[in-house]
Amino acid sequence: MSNVMRQSQSAVLERGVTLEQTHETEPFEVAWATEARWWITFLKGSPSGRVRFQVQISPDGINWVDHESEPVEATTEGYVTIPVERFGFWLRLRTTRVSGDDELLLRIYLQLKE
Repeated sequence: MSNVMRQSQSAVLERGVTLEQTHETEPFEVAWATEARWWITFLKGSPSGRVRFQVQISPDGINWVDHESEPVEATTEGYVTIPVERFGFWLRLRTTRVSGDDELLLRIYLQLKE
């Protein structure tokens, strides 16, 4: 058993973003990490609303492709969490409104561990 403390980081990438149709977080450099998890909170949601989350990866923080994990579709209330494996150097999260007309307000966190 190792006595080495693992590094971790939690970043609030969006404190309160209004989702019109599609939103992408700012790129975040994650090359040092071996584990990643997105946390999304709906500060203002709708029982009839649905959104789709797609994790995206990049070798340089400029050019993006969808991560090979399946998109996550969820209702727009409470929390959503998305674990990510084998993600390389940069991450961002694309959120797309699928249904509902009410205003949606999100907070998005990214947690990383070495």
